[in-house]
Amino acid sequence: MIETVKIYAKRFSDRPDEAAKAKKDKYSLVYRQVEALVEGEDDTIANMSNIAALLHTTFGFWWTGFYIVRGDELVLGPFQGPVACSRIPFGRGVCGTSWQRKESIVVPDVEKFPGHIACSSQSRSEIVVPIFRGEEVIAVLDIDSRELNAFDDIDRESLEKIAKKVR
Repeated sequence: MIETVKIYAKRFSDRPDEAAKAKKDKYSLVYRQVEALVEGEDDTIANMSNIAALLHTTFGFWWTGFYIVRGDELVLGPFQGPVACSRIPFGRGVCGTSWQRKESIVVPDVEKFPGHIACSSQSRSEIVVPIFRGEEVIAVLDIDSRELNAFDDIDRESLEKIAKKVR
Protein backbone atom coordinates (compact mmCIF):
# COMPACT_ATOMS: atom_id res chain seq x y z
CA MET A 1 0.00 0.00 0.00
CA ILE A 2 2.77 2.47 0.90
CA GLU A 3 4.56 1.68 -2.36
CA THR A 4 1.34 2.37 -4.31
CA VAL A 5 0.98 5.74 -2.58
CA LYS A 6 4.59 6.62 -3.42
CA ILE A 7 4.06 5.72 -7.09
CA TYR A 8 0.83 7.74 -7.21
CA ALA A 9 2.52 10.69 -5.49
CA LYS A 10 5.38 10.55 -7.99
CA ARG A 11 2.99 10.50 -10.96
CA PHE A 12 1.03 13.40 -9.52
CA SER A 13 4.19 15.44 -8.86
CA ASP A 14 5.36 14.81 -12.43
CA ARG A 15 2.22 16.26 -13.96
CA PRO A 16 3.14 19.93 -13.45
CA ASP A 17 6.33 19.39 -15.45
CA GLU A 18 4.40 17.57 -18.17
CA ALA A 19 1.76 20.31 -18.22
CA ALA A 20 4.43 23.01 -18.42
CA LYS A 21 6.16 21.23 -21.30
CA ALA A 22 2.84 20.80 -23.12
CA LYS A 23 2.09 24.50 -22.66
CA LYS A 24 5.53 25.51 -23.93
CA ASP A 25 5.13 23.21 -26.94
CA LYS A 26 1.71 24.70 -27.69
CA TYR A 27 3.10 28.24 -27.51
CA SER A 28 5.99 27.21 -29.75
CA LEU A 29 3.54 26.02 -32.38
CA VAL A 30 1.45 29.19 -32.00
CA TYR A 31 4.58 31.33 -32.37
CA ARG A 32 5.40 29.63 -35.67
CA GLN A 33 1.82 30.22 -36.81
CA VAL A 34 2.08 33.90 -35.82
CA GLU A 35 5.29 34.21 -37.84
CA ALA A 36 3.50 32.81 -40.88
CA LEU A 37 0.46 35.04 -40.36
CA VAL A 38 2.41 38.29 -40.13
CA GLU A 39 4.93 37.50 -42.85
CA GLY A 40 4.39 39.99 -45.65
CA GLU A 41 1.56 41.77 -43.81
CA ASP A 42 2.42 45.28 -42.62
CA ASP A 43 -1.03 46.30 -41.40
CA THR A 44 -0.99 46.34 -37.59
CA ILE A 45 -4.77 45.91 -37.21
CA ALA A 46 -4.80 42.89 -39.54
CA ASN A 47 -1.95 41.31 -37.59
CA MET A 48 -3.58 42.03 -34.23
CA SER A 49 -6.85 40.54 -35.49
CA ASN A 50 -5.25 37.28 -36.57
CA ILE A 51 -3.09 37.00 -33.44
CA ALA A 52 -6.11 37.56 -31.17
CA ALA A 53 -8.13 34.94 -33.06
CA LEU A 54 -5.27 32.43 -33.02
CA LEU A 55 -4.58 32.80 -29.29
CA HIS A 56 -8.26 32.77 -28.39
CA THR A 57 -9.16 29.65 -30.34
CA THR A 58 -5.98 27.76 -29.47
CA PHE A 59 -6.08 28.32 -25.71
CA GLY A 60 -9.79 28.90 -25.12
CA PHE A 61 -9.29 32.10 -23.15
CA TRP A 62 -12.36 34.04 -21.95
CA TRP A 63 -11.27 37.28 -23.66
CA THR A 64 -8.31 37.95 -25.93
CA GLY A 65 -7.56 41.25 -27.57
CA PHE A 66 -5.67 44.45 -27.99
CA TYR A 67 -6.05 47.99 -26.72
CA ILE A 68 -4.34 50.61 -28.87
CA VAL A 69 -2.72 53.78 -27.51
CA ARG A 70 -4.64 56.88 -28.67
CA GLY A 71 -3.44 60.00 -26.90
CA ASP A 72 -3.76 59.53 -23.14
CA GLU A 73 -5.93 56.43 -23.25
CA LEU A 74 -6.15 52.91 -24.61
CA VAL A 75 -8.89 52.33 -27.20
CA LEU A 76 -10.38 48.92 -27.86
CA GLY A 77 -8.82 47.19 -30.85
CA PRO A 78 -9.24 43.75 -32.41
CA PHE A 79 -10.51 41.15 -29.94
CA GLN A 80 -12.25 37.81 -29.46
CA GLY A 81 -14.78 37.23 -26.70
CA PRO A 82 -17.63 39.12 -25.06
CA VAL A 83 -18.10 42.89 -25.33
CA ALA A 84 -15.39 44.93 -23.64
CA CYS A 85 -14.60 48.33 -22.22
CA SER A 86 -14.01 50.76 -25.08
CA ARG A 87 -11.51 53.09 -23.42
CA ILE A 88 -9.05 52.76 -20.56
CA PRO A 89 -7.14 55.76 -19.16
CA PHE A 90 -3.34 55.76 -18.80
CA GLY A 91 -2.36 54.14 -15.50
CA ARG A 92 -5.83 52.72 -14.75
CA GLY A 93 -6.68 49.05 -14.40
CA VAL A 94 -4.33 46.27 -15.43
CA CYS A 95 -4.05 47.46 -19.04
CA GLY A 96 -3.39 51.10 -18.20
CA THR A 97 -0.90 50.10 -15.52
CA SER A 98 0.98 47.82 -17.92
CA TRP A 99 1.19 50.71 -20.37
CA GLN A 100 2.38 53.10 -17.65
CA ARG A 101 5.03 50.69 -16.31
CA LYS A 102 6.01 49.46 -19.80
CA GLU A 103 6.00 45.90 -18.50
CA SER A 104 3.88 42.77 -18.53
CA ILE A 105 1.56 42.17 -15.61
CA VAL A 106 0.20 38.79 -14.50
CA VAL A 107 -2.80 39.03 -12.17
CA PRO A 108 -3.74 35.74 -10.47
CA ASP A 109 -6.97 37.21 -9.02
CA VAL A 110 -8.37 40.38 -10.58
CA GLU A 111 -10.42 41.12 -7.44
CA LYS A 112 -7.16 41.75 -5.61
CA PHE A 113 -5.66 44.12 -8.19
CA PRO A 114 -5.99 47.73 -6.98
CA GLY A 115 -8.09 49.74 -9.43
CA HIS A 116 -9.09 46.75 -11.55
CA ILE A 117 -11.60 47.72 -14.25
CA ALA A 118 -14.25 45.01 -14.41
CA CYS A 119 -15.29 44.87 -18.05
CA SER A 120 -16.74 41.41 -17.32
CA SER A 121 -17.73 39.99 -13.96
CA GLN A 122 -16.70 36.56 -15.25
CA SER A 123 -13.04 37.50 -15.61
CA ARG A 124 -11.05 36.03 -12.72
CA SER A 125 -7.40 36.34 -13.78
CA GLU A 126 -5.60 38.39 -16.40
CA ILE A 127 -2.33 38.94 -18.22
CA VAL A 128 -1.39 42.12 -20.06
CA VAL A 129 1.65 42.46 -22.31
CA PRO A 130 2.75 45.81 -23.79
CA ILE A 131 3.42 46.09 -27.52
CA PHE A 132 6.39 48.29 -28.35
CA ARG A 133 7.46 50.27 -31.37
CA GLY A 134 10.97 51.31 -30.44
CA GLU A 135 10.81 52.45 -26.83
CA GLU A 136 7.15 53.51 -26.94
CA VAL A 137 4.16 51.38 -26.05
CA ILE A 138 1.73 51.44 -28.99
CA ALA A 139 -0.77 48.91 -27.63
CA VAL A 140 -1.29 46.17 -25.08
CA LEU A 141 -2.29 42.55 -25.49
CA ASP A 142 -4.91 41.74 -22.85
CA ILE A 143 -6.05 38.20 -22.05
CA ASP A 144 -8.61 37.25 -19.43
CA SER A 145 -9.57 33.87 -17.98
CA ARG A 146 -12.61 32.73 -16.04
CA GLU A 147 -10.22 30.70 -13.85
CA LEU A 148 -8.09 32.01 -10.99
CA ASN A 149 -4.31 31.75 -11.45
CA ALA A 150 -4.66 30.91 -15.14
CA PHE A 151 -1.42 32.61 -16.19
CA ASP A 152 2.21 32.02 -15.27
CA ASP A 153 5.73 32.82 -16.44
CA ILE A 154 5.37 30.50 -19.42
CA ASP A 155 2.40 32.56 -20.62
CA ARG A 156 4.21 35.84 -19.92
CA GLU A 157 7.43 34.85 -21.69
CA SER A 158 5.60 33.31 -24.64
CA LEU A 159 3.20 36.22 -25.08
CA GLU A 160 6.05 38.74 -24.84
CA LYS A 161 7.74 36.89 -27.69
CA ILE A 162 4.52 36.89 -29.72
CA ALA A 163 3.96 40.59 -28.94
CA LYS A 164 7.24 41.41 -30.68
CA LYS A 165 5.69 40.13 -33.91
CA VAL A 166 2.97 42.79 -33.92
CA ARG A 167 4.00 45.35 -36.52
